[in-house]
Amino acid sequence: MVVIDAEDGGRWKSLQLAGREWLWQGPGLLSGPRTNHTAFTDAGGLDECFPTIRGMPDHGGLWNQPWSTSVTFGDAALTRTFTSGADSVTADYHLQAPPGYRFTWAAHALLDCAVGASVLASGGTPCRLYPEAAPYLSTPWPADASWLDTTWPTPLDLNTYGPSDGTAVGAILVDCPTVSVLDRGALLQLELSCPGQPVSTALWRNQAGFPDETPYRSLGVEPMLGRVFDLAEAGPGDAAVVPPSGELAWRLTVSARPV
Repeated sequence: MVVIDAEDGGRWKSLQLAGREWLWQGPGLLSGPRTNHTAFTDAGGLDECFPTIRGMPDHGGLWNQPWSTSVTFGDAALTRTFTSGADSVTADYHLQAPPGYRFTWAAHALLDCAVGASVLASGGTPCRLYPEAAPYLSTPWPADASWLDTTWPTPLDLNTYGPSDGTAVGAILVDCPTVSVLDRGALLQLELSCPGQPVSTALWRNQAGFPDETPYRSLGVEPMLGRVFDLAEAGPGDAAVVPPSGELAWRLTVSARPV
């Protein structure tokens, strides 16, 4: 079962599957909806990031406006519908925008996981590691690089949600449509489908390294369209593109089971 806060950016505020809650409830940085806020604030749950994830506007332009079944950003309109199964939730998305419209999108899911949780993806999956990881690497960051090309689980073993060590790192598992999370005897699987478009999974592993002033812990596992966080950095093939029909559909399926 999924519970939505329509007034707070259409945020998924609860996801209960396989007898437990999967979404982190946030650090209590604010009360009430974030309508018209200009600076992104973590409220927990799952935010819809569109038409970019990082960059301008930060975390996109949907989290700070109320939703109905659809929401608009500029000349793009996004509609979302849910179907619930026994231990699964499917979210179907339909975008109407001008042909050639480029964007990235992510289901920015922050998960309620304990120390020792594992993020499961195929070993050797191409992975883009972002500059906040530079202080924790054994080699210097390449000059002027927006990301470091590596392979999963990267030199930082991002497959483990470890103890609070003051680190916070973002990465993208490139062309990786399915990722699972193993936590406290249950397995959560997130799978994204959008034929003909770049489908990846973003990861944000915050082990009390962010923000600088009052750090907290959070684990983001984020199915996404695109291969970069910031739309402004998207090269050929790095962003989703609306086809000549002016319409694009994709499906996110989230399921869980005890193990």
